[in-house]
Amino acid sequence: MSLHRLNSVTIGVPQVAATRSYYQDFGLMPHAEGWFATQDGGEQLRIVHAPTRQLLALSIGVDDQDDLLRIASRLRTLDVDSRVDKSRLLAQEPVTGIRVEIAITPRLIQEEVLATPYNGPGRPERGTGRAPGLFRDTPVRPRKLGHVVIGSVDQPATERFFTEGIGLKISDAVGGSSFLRCSTDHHNVLVSSAPVNFIHHTSWQVDDIDEVARGATEMLEANPERHVWGLGRHTVGSNFFWYLKDPAGNFSEYYSDLDCIVDDALWEPRVWEGARALFNWGPPPPPSFLQPEDLAALMVGAHSPG
Repeated sequence: MSLHRLNSVTIGVPQVAATRSYYQDFGLMPHAEGWFATQDGGEQLRIVHAPTRQLLALSIGVDDQDDLLRIASRLRTLDVDSRVDKSRLLAQEPVTGIRVEIAITPRLIQEEVLATPYNGPGRPERGTGRAPGLFRDTPVRPRKLGHVVIGSVDQPATERFFTEGIGLKISDAVGGSSFLRCSTDHHNVLVSSAPVNFIHHTSWQVDDIDEVARGATEMLEANPERHVWGLGRHTVGSNFFWYLKDPAGNFSEYYSDLDCIVDDALWEPRVWEGARALFNWGPPPPPSFLQPEDLAALMVGAHSPG
């Protein structure tokens, strides 16, 4: 596919200093002008000031200018204006107001590392060694930004912008939510029906389930109130997860072992139903995960003058 990665997201928050400190604790590396970097993806998160928490912008990578021109043409059929130069296209998603950048970007090639040896029945992969996860003492560092979840007051229209306009593909659907991909990852953008436009969470890849649990444990040792939901395993996407909450109210997820769609012809999207579509095992999601506690305040802010 001409789309090949989720480059970055920009999040606006009222509590800039505290939120930046949180993501540094989360394992992202601070850079200039509010940017934070992952190990493999480079600068992938920017935290800036805004009166309420919101997703301000996201960037998606393509190969060349022909890709930009094709996307501009598709956006015109949706009556969406865009601006194209030699290296990027800029447009605004009409419902949520998110600024979307499509940028010519080198493909992300993650260096292959040795798989963690996990023993299984009749499969003693570690031989006489102890589990390597026991001896990890370095801070957990996310490898890349995996996906961002957007709440939209007009989910079909926002989905149409990203699929018919930008070119993302639908991997699966659950109720009023669609899992969309711009890479071989199962999803990079999830668009969900909501009573107000807002950002639900960002998701960050780590090496394995040990890193998911180690990262969350370290975050909770510093502040137990950061906990939201986990440890568990999703059904849609199949990944292990643990969700935490930043000071502005945005959720952030450590994940590993996400489904990859390396051949579109061999993948069949499904429409999932019921609670088990959300998680296969683990504790049930708290009500605050499904309906964040600040949604009412965000709705008031969305309709306030100025």
